[in-house]
Amino acid sequence: MSRMLDEDTPVFAISVAARLSGLHPQTLRQYDRLGLVVPERVGGRNRLYSARDIARLQEVADLSAAGVSLTGIQRVLELEAEVAQLRRQLHELTSEKASTALVLWNPQRRRTSR
Repeated sequence: MSRMLDEDTPVFAISVAARLSGLHPQTLRQYDRLGLVVPERVGGRNRLYSARDIARLQEVADLSAAGVSLTGIQRVLELEAEVAQLRRQLHELTSEKASTALVLWNPQRRRTSR
């Protein structure tokens, strides 16, 4: 049985990730050190990037090109993660509210059919 890869599956070596993101491998290492994009480690040394990591690298590169400092980029990413978490919580709360209907039963209003 073949396993489908999702966007979180780490499959890209640093050279491929650099090529896909349009960045130099050293830049990817720097982003890793700063915690902006943290790939999975294989064998303790080799970095493997997922499709989500590649998208995040491109986002970091776009923000950097727009003149945002690395500290600013880190804050933007933190705020994006916070917004995503709040959206998940809101969705959970609205789903719970929609599924908890109150049904009242009044035994005196019961009709009998004879």
